[in-house]
Amino acid sequence: MSPAELRAGASLAGVFGLRMLGLFLILPVFAVHAPQLSGGDNLTLVGIALGAYGLSQAILQIPFGMASDRWGRKPVIYFGLAVFAAGSFLAAAAGDIWTAIAGRTLQGAGAISSVVVALAADLTRVEHRTKVMAMIGAMIGFAFALSLVAAPALYRWIGMSGLFVLTGALCIGAIGVVKALVPEPPPPAPRPPGAGAHEVLHPELLRVNLGIFVLHVVQMAMFVVLPPLLVDAGLPLPSHWHLYLPVVLVSFAIMAPPILYADRRNRHKPVLLAAVALLLAVETFLVFSSSVMAYGVALLAFFVAFNVLEALLPSLVSRIAPAHARGTAIGVYNTTQTLGLFFGGLGGGWLAKHYGAAAVFAGCALLSALWLAAASAMRSPGEVNGLSRVTL
Repeated sequence: MSPAELRAGASLAGVFGLRMLGLFLILPVFAVHAPQLSGGDNLTLVGIALGAYGLSQAILQIPFGMASDRWGRKPVIYFGLAVFAAGSFLAAAAGDIWTAIAGRTLQGAGAISSVVVALAADLTRVEHRTKVMAMIGAMIGFAFALSLVAAPALYRWIGMSGLFVLTGALCIGAIGVVKALVPEPPPPAPRPPGAGAHEVLHPELLRVNLGIFVLHVVQMAMFVVLPPLLVDAGLPLPSHWHLYLPVVLVSFAIMAPPILYADRRNRHKPVLLAAVALLLAVETFLVFSSSVMAYGVALLAFFVAFNVLEALLPSLVSRIAPAHARGTAIGVYNTTQTLGLFFGGLGGGWLAKHYGAAAVFAGCALLSALWLAAASAMRSPGEVNGLSRVTL
């Protein structure tokens, strides 16, 4: 990678990290704090407050991506980060659950994920794109792990309002990172005659979108049932981070070789299929697991597969989509990702309530098997775009 590509990847990963750290810091403690808000004893409203962010994200990812294709990436990123910060400050002032819901909704309205990923693709050569996506994915994972450790201590120190203010301040800091460190992207690609929605509904893009949907259904459904299972196996809830943190950090080291192999050898399909197969094996193994050790092994394998797929899938979208519609295509991808989180929570909760945790893992295994079958027929981005063929 060139110095400019390293700078682009590191700075955009930093933007993602600052934004996601602010978001993740809220999740471990908001449900505990909610009863102190007027109306916060209603668990349905607490759930809506947590989920409102994802809903507004899902609605606005595509419009933000389209806007970035038309007016450029950086202006849209500045606007989205400012909206996210405004939502954070509104939530900080909340004295009732409805204001908290409004703040969380406004946070989600700063839906810049697709734009940041599109900008990363604009600033890197195709042969290095997966490594940049891996940098972004690793930063998100690190922010999640850090939040598990830091959130309870910060909540005791500065309270819920302070956490929301910190979230807004991190977004403002991210604006500074984009302004000072992210290289200027090329101007938006011209829109050719005949361009339209069919370009982001290409079968290969739909195949990738199916993959990210399944991946996040599985992620959310797993974590509906896994924390209680860990408690039942003898690991108290306050000690869960003792398992999560090392598992996430070790998974980053393990994911690096397959990502480098995929990029250097242009062998994305075998690596993707291996990661999906590993995901299928994890979910099948969990059906029969009952000890903390078994859950730890399964989590390590899950995060390896998850991190590899989180790097490969957006890279494939950026390769397959035409340059003039890249932001729109990644917007569709991120919308599908967010919907996966929603339906994973919904479906995982329903299965757990009616059939138990084993049924959740079995359902995740079935979805993983369907994805593996669909991914086995994928074609190379070179074949899709009519360019020189690239071996997958």
